[in-house]
Amino acid sequence: MPRLGSSPEPGPEGGHPDDARRVSRGRVEPVDRVFQGLLRGSGAGVLAIMLLVGVFLTYRAAQALRVARWDFITTEAWEPDSHNFGIAAVLIGTVLIGVTAICFALPLALGTALYISEYAPRKLKRTLISLVDLMAAVPSVVFGLWGLFLFQGEVTGVSRWISTYFAWIPVFEVDGADPGDPLQTATAYTSSTFIAGLVVALMVTPIACSVMRETFSQAPQGEREGALALGATRWGMIRAVVLPYGRGGIIGGTMLGLGRALGETIAIFMIISPVFKVQWHVLENGANSVSSLIALRYGSASSFGMSALMAAGLALFVLTLIVNFIASSIAARSRSGAGAEA
Repeated sequence: MPRLGSSPEPGPEGGHPDDARRVSRGRVEPVDRVFQGLLRGSGAGVLAIMLLVGVFLTYRAAQALRVARWDFITTEAWEPDSHNFGIAAVLIGTVLIGVTAICFALPLALGTALYISEYAPRKLKRTLISLVDLMAAVPSVVFGLWGLFLFQGEVTGVSRWISTYFAWIPVFEVDGADPGDPLQTATAYTSSTFIAGLVVALMVTPIACSVMRETFSQAPQGEREGALALGATRWGMIRAVVLPYGRGGIIGGTMLGLGRALGETIAIFMIISPVFKVQWHVLENGANSVSSLIALRYGSASSFGMSALMAAGLALFVLTLIVNFIASSIAARSRSGAGAEA
């Protein structure tokens, strides 16, 4: 204790004790308060916009929902002017296209992200990052044109091969097609859920890859070096350190890509052949989605038909919210680095 009248002793680092008291009180600078207020305002603004979108869609869809009631979920046809309409076919088609896209996009994005962050030479790494980011900026209509006029003709052979050897799995069966017939035309395999899913997979891969790569690059360097020092190979280090640390990024990137796949419009609209029935056979001609339905019927819809389209948009909005909520819940349970091992 200092004697009465004596000057305070300097702190442990030569500073004045009052400095330590001011730090301990947690005084917030005005600049920090402004920044904190901007962050809170931005978050509140995003939530307010989402709420307004939901309210707008609900208000515009109320007329159609009052007529259709619960049949709106179970009806496959889309004839709003005769009050025979529902989203069963288009909603299932949307989910199938999104799941197909993620099944191909996830391994492609994960492998690309691991190569860029762990294996690529430093000079090549910057080029690859730029190429991936540039691919994410390509417009949807370009992917749609490429998929329609170039990719579709090349991938029908793959669809025929899958149908030939895996038709015993119901989802890969193609009605009315004989894979063993050499004269069988390829039209039975065009404009399918499979082709649309592959094109969408290439569209969402850059987004998922960027999220995963950023997470992998932040894995602790000390834990990397510790694993290597204990005799682990590079792949062993990746399995023990990088992948557990980036689990949240993998989940977040995948779900972000799935959300993009569920809402994709132009590319799917250009590739698929719309059918208003539940199409479980992903290799067979004919598919549909909520977004392509809105694009197809928006210009010619009556007043009641427009309300029905708004109801379909509301269903897609709710589906996207559910997917994002599930993704955030899973990511919260597996925070980056929570399961990393030295």
